[in-house]
Amino acid sequence: MFISCLDMEGVLVPEIWIAFSKETGIAELSRTTRDEPDYDKLMRYRLDILKRHGFKLSDVQSTIGKIEPFEGAREFLGKLSELCPVIIISDTFEQFAGPLIKKLGNPTLFCNTLEVAGNGEITGYKMRVKNSKLSTVRALQSIGYETLAVGDSYNDIAMMRASRKGFLFKTTKAIAAENPDIGVYDEFDGLLSAMKAAME
Repeated sequence: MFISCLDMEGVLVPEIWIAFSKETGIAELSRTTRDEPDYDKLMRYRLDILKRHGFKLSDVQSTIGKIEPFEGAREFLGKLSELCPVIIISDTFEQFAGPLIKKLGNPTLFCNTLEVAGNGEITGYKMRVKNSKLSTVRALQSIGYETLAVGDSYNDIAMMRASRKGFLFKTTKAIAAENPDIGVYDEFDGLLSAMKAAME
């Protein structure tokens, strides 16, 4: 029995931090897991910038409210869920993801949580589990599922390689070149066809 494990940002919706970077004009916030493989280093970098500029959780949430899923993303999820169960495994946070998951039709989401002070300052974050994407795929496999994994960034590669089949979607040329054995897709129709073929 198959289960599909999808990243969210960069695959189904635009990157939250890039949108916030454009909204605020702070170019440094456009850095993502496509640029920095070390997620802890990246988040500490982001939180330091937010603190220096006095941004609160509500500021980021205001930007998130304006983000729309990629064209065809919700339809893709609907068609994929007819083939097998689907889980979104993201390194984003509960306080960020709500509006986006609703716009995607409320698929199941596994993510992390932010630590927020009483004044709304984001002071830290708590990962659901170490190496959350790979750990989740391994856990699903331990209860009898064969996994298919889709992502776009460095932090998705491990779950792809641990799965029956991995798929890079809307990724960078650098990541694609470093992983020539993983198929690269830019359209949902092509991705869905490839995933369906992998289940046969």
